[in-house]
Amino acid sequence: MLEIAGDEYAHAYGSGVTQVDILDVLEDNPRATLFGDIANAPHLPADAFDCVLVTQVLPFVWDVRAPFRTVHRILRPGGVLLATSPGLCRIAPVEDGLFGHWWNLTSRSARRLTEEAFGEGNVEVEAFGNVLAAAAFLYGLGEWDLTADELAVRDPAFEVTVGIRAVKRA
Repeated sequence: MLEIAGDEYAHAYGSGVTQVDILDVLEDNPRATLFGDIANAPHLPADAFDCVLVTQVLPFVWDVRAPFRTVHRILRPGGVLLATSPGLCRIAPVEDGLFGHWWNLTSRSARRLTEEAFGEGNVEVEAFGNVLAAAAFLYGLGEWDLTADELAVRDPAFEVTVGIRAVKRA
């Protein structure tokens, strides 16, 4: 498995995970096992990973199509991309200063971008959010400030987070 910048999600949600490589563009990350930009990483081996986790990274990549091409290349046949991207969000000052904040995706743009690399029928996209969750997020509130019922409501006009699952076919 490969995760960007850390391995928190792999260990929190990956059952049976035996190895996690961490890719980071910043070479001062002591936990990283690989260094490079997910948008341009020809040094990463092809067909090498069962799963690649890309959480909240896409807004900071100028060539937003490139990470999908890279991930498709480095996944084994049958491997899975799990990605999230903000829909509605504030500009993240630290990341914007380091990389630029270029994009926020909608479920429609996420599907189209992912299908360009993975092919139609190999992509699932799901959006999460509603006006209350969006307002709370923009005011700096967290999930603990809303009830589970308030967070469970989904309104396609207020996509706070967009989730992507794509499978590399043989």
